[in-house]
Amino acid sequence: MFEELRKPGGKLKMAVPRGALLEEVLDLLDRVGIETTEARGDSRSLVFDGGELILITMRPSDVPTYVSAGAADVGITGKDVLLEQSDRPVYELVDLGIGPCRMVLATQKGDVAPSEHQRRLGMMKIATKYKRIAEQYFAEQGRQVELVEVKGSIELAPLVGLADGIVDLVATGRTLAENNLEVKEEILGSTGRLVANRVSYRIRREEVDDLAARLRAAVSDAPGES
Repeated sequence: MFEELRKPGGKLKMAVPRGALLEEVLDLLDRVGIETTEARGDSRSLVFDGGELILITMRPSDVPTYVSAGAADVGITGKDVLLEQSDRPVYELVDLGIGPCRMVLATQKGDVAPSEHQRRLGMMKIATKYKRIAEQYFAEQGRQVELVEVKGSIELAPLVGLADGIVDLVATGRTLAENNLEVKEEILGSTGRLVANRVSYRIRREEVDDLAARLRAAVSDAPGES
């Protein structure tokens, strides 16, 4: 299988996100006939035989890099990742509806609204790992903020005075609540998306379109979908 990774014209290579989204991705692939048994095991391998596809697991934030460069033909990652890495051109084919979450502006409980903070105290300092999305959001609002780039434990920033608030991705909001934070503004919603490399889509369009159609149908047939 490993020899196929760099073999032109072999099986389609799919970049699959590790972490919270992985189980939902594998369940969805199962429903369209992709073999996921190997990928569900406890192997330390990053590459798995998916039958008609080769599955390559990686951090969600790496998916656009691999797909845009052609190291993977297709991939699945969140809309938030695609927006943050909009300089990495890929074709977005299907909204899979999995892993729903929200990008929000949050501050400590009891703090004044961000607009009131700016009026009273001046420019807000915002910690985030989504600098591009945050910059665009505040620019569209005509609001000046100072962005502090933080890679991990972002909820800590307002608690220790590093920032007045955070822009981050939340699913249930539980982590915010446990750290005395609350959502003040919702910036955007995000779900998992199927994306394709532009060259792969052009030269292997029939295969990619077939996969996209099957996934689209599986999503449409899912419980709760009309």
